[in-house]
Amino acid sequence: MRDIEFIFGPARILGIEQLLAAVLVSFVLSMVIAAVYRWTYQGLSYSRSFVHTQVLASIVTCTLIMAIGNNLARGLGILGTLAIIRFRTPIRDPRDIIFLFACLAVGIASGAAVFSVAIVGTLAFCAAALFLHWSPFASLRVYEGLLRFSLPPGSWSREKVREALSKYCSTAVLVAMREAMQGEAIEFSYQVRLIDPTFHADLLDELRSIEDIADVNLLMHRATVEI
Repeated sequence: MRDIEFIFGPARILGIEQLLAAVLVSFVLSMVIAAVYRWTYQGLSYSRSFVHTQVLASIVTCTLIMAIGNNLARGLGILGTLAIIRFRTPIRDPRDIIFLFACLAVGIASGAAVFSVAIVGTLAFCAAALFLHWSPFASLRVYEGLLRFSLPPGSWSREKVREALSKYCSTAVLVAMREAMQGEAIEFSYQVRLIDPTFHADLLDELRSIEDIADVNLLMHRATVEI
């Protein structure tokens, strides 16, 4: 009999005060998570709607948990209904997914009236997110560039170029070499990695000081690991 009541019986009845408290806690804590996400965001395409989604998703899950209560049949029915919905919005950054899951977890904990778990979990999550944002953990700042210049065929200045590259670059790899100006010059292309990004101007100045070098230019770009 108890098993039948557990499956088909009424869900636990919450008072109006409990309902409002659960929704309010879910809203406030998800706002905290959304604010931390906004402060620590470093991507290229910030989405205001995604931040709104985090807060609203927390309230939705809180409502669902309160609606299910201890009724197994109602929970399975809601699960089946949600399985019909197909979300086709791509989430490219795994970090965005984690923040969204955090808001869902807050909603579940608030709906289950486990407010201490919701509060402690939110504080721990936000503290970890802020620490990772401000600390250099997992950061790999690689400054790479494409260096191009021209030299006359057989020029002895290539040795000076090598000295300049070894002075300012951690690596320098020759990726292309072709004739230019109808054979009167040879154009070199190097993939270089600067020791420090501030060496950009120093490298160009030293290369341009070489007598027979021409058309010196350096195109810098950041490696995609930081995007």
